[in-house]
Amino acid sequence: MARTVIPFGPQHPVLPEPIHLSLVVEDEKVVEALPTLGYVHRGLEMLATKRDYNQMIQIVERVCGICSMIHAMCYCQGMEEMMGVEVPRRARMLRVVWSELHRMHSHLLWLGLFADSFGFEALFMQLWKIREKIMDVNESTTGNRVIVSVNVVGGVRADLDESQIRWIKDTLVEVEASIKSLQSTIMNDRTVCKRTKGVGILTKQAAYDLGAAGPMLRGSGVAQDMRQLKYAGFDEIPFEPVVETAGDCWARGAVRFRETLQSIDLVRQALDKLDGSELAAKVKGKPEGEVIMRVEQPRGECLYYLKGNGDKFLERVRIRTPTFANIPPLAAILPGLDFADVPVVVLSIDPCISCTER
Repeated sequence: MARTVIPFGPQHPVLPEPIHLSLVVEDEKVVEALPTLGYVHRGLEMLATKRDYNQMIQIVERVCGICSMIHAMCYCQGMEEMMGVEVPRRARMLRVVWSELHRMHSHLLWLGLFADSFGFEALFMQLWKIREKIMDVNESTTGNRVIVSVNVVGGVRADLDESQIRWIKDTLVEVEASIKSLQSTIMNDRTVCKRTKGVGILTKQAAYDLGAAGPMLRGSGVAQDMRQLKYAGFDEIPFEPVVETAGDCWARGAVRFRETLQSIDLVRQALDKLDGSELAAKVKGKPEGEVIMRVEQPRGECLYYLKGNGDKFLERVRIRTPTFANIPPLAAILPGLDFADVPVVVLSIDPCISCTER
């Protein structure tokens, strides 16, 4: 049977990200998938030698807008460890609030795009309508909808007063009810199940061996989440990873749906634990040494390597993002699938190429 090589991406009508795959197909079956990296390049890591360590916060926030707050939090936590800074309790809890709000709006965005990938336009619009309420909270509490810029080395720059806390809690009640009203559709609808169940299966052992991250890993039954490291305020907030075992596209979607509801509970707990401590600790000296910091982004584990040499400019910043970790598992599960299932399976890893190619 003759083989054909079909370029998938970097522009594609279904995918919002410029991921690039060369798909080798026989008739309608994919027999090989070869990813190509490097289509997007902005040189953000190199800017560490040209922007001081405080200015770099704004740089790392622009690695990816959707998880910008968590990028900045990871970077600031690394700097704080390197410089021996103790972050006040209120700041650590506020970091939990805004990072989980980012997780919610990222998952709702993805769930909508996932529905759109197999033609469920009505579900797409409903999920993005719910997401707008989370964006309104971001805008009202930080001044920005996406890149909120609340992190500083030593803590946070923004605060919440009592009226804002009450309003956030009231908004979360509405968001939770709206999400739960779609649960039966997302989990049980015939259209959703037909396109996702049994499609793109990644076994538990393969997920572990290939280094999958985030919902891609937990959807295959591995209970690993960097929030278990108890960074920020998670040392005081009970947390258990959301796990599914089927390892298919449906399982990865179910993990993200359940994590959205879990994040609502985490935000509520963090708001209840806000105390009267300062927003940020004073930072003295200049960064010197090496540190590795890991956090859990909506897409999975994000790792920052930071190296300082006693100057205000860092010597090295290296970022490993979850999509980079999830591309090898993606390339492993595509062979054997129908060509029509490729967009759904690719989107099931929630690819972020601006994160991966800096």
